[in-house]
Amino acid sequence: MSDTRGSLWSHSCTWTDLLVPVSLDAGRGGLDLSDGWPDRWTATWKYAGDEIAGLVRHLGQVPVASRGPMRGFTWRREQRHRPGLESLVSTGRLHGFESLEEDQLLVALDFAGDLLEVLSQPLRIRFRTAEKWRNHTPDFFAVTRVGTWLIDVRPRDLIESEDLESFAAAEDVALLCGWHYAVAAEWRPHVRSTLGALYGKRRPTRDVLGIQVDLLAHAEEGVTFGELAAAQTYWPVARAQLLHLLWHRRLGIDLAQPLTDSSRVVLAGGVS
Repeated sequence: MSDTRGSLWSHSCTWTDLLVPVSLDAGRGGLDLSDGWPDRWTATWKYAGDEIAGLVRHLGQVPVASRGPMRGFTWRREQRHRPGLESLVSTGRLHGFESLEEDQLLVALDFAGDLLEVLSQPLRIRFRTAEKWRNHTPDFFAVTRVGTWLIDVRPRDLIESEDLESFAAAEDVALLCGWHYAVAAEWRPHVRSTLGALYGKRRPTRDVLGIQVDLLAHAEEGVTFGELAAAQTYWPVARAQLLHLLWHRRLGIDLAQPLTDSSRVVLAGGVS
């Protein structure tokens, strides 16, 4: 493939390849990043139920274990956002989200993020702009096999100038701590539909008919999703098993294209 953005052919793809990047240059211009800013900006997090504050310079040394969300997740009638709890295969636990966009981010992390741990509403950053002090609470803190991430979620058409300042401040704090930072504002075409198709088959499943071995063997031939399924006597079961194998990255597809019967399927780590 000449363009590997959004590709899931191999484990070299990270979850951020599924996002359309957001430029934070306009927000960074309003920050007070004069000498010594890491000794002026502060961060607050919850540890064993108590709020603890410290300089952002030392934030990277704070242990992740026993941290809790900065605020709880509540449900009430007529609220405008959609909070909830998402069950992740990677962690085996429920994780809170405050909107459907945040829920989509959790699903993407669970599928393509090499996820080890994730914390919602992980900390509150107090930072200085050219005009005043401001606070910002990033949406997620994710520990993965390929690095640690601080993440904000905001639909692109809802991002205001103050949001860009907050995101730029969070990115500077993340880089100071040796973390990565990302804004989930827009997914590449077909990401939502493909993850939606795979989502229902992410749970542990029994392979009573022994179909998975044959599917994996035939995937070495570089055939399509439809051809793989049709080659099995019990093809409806094979389609379900294929989706399960794709979710768990034992097989790969190109997420830059819609998932259809003509999608070529390869073994995870294969090269197109």
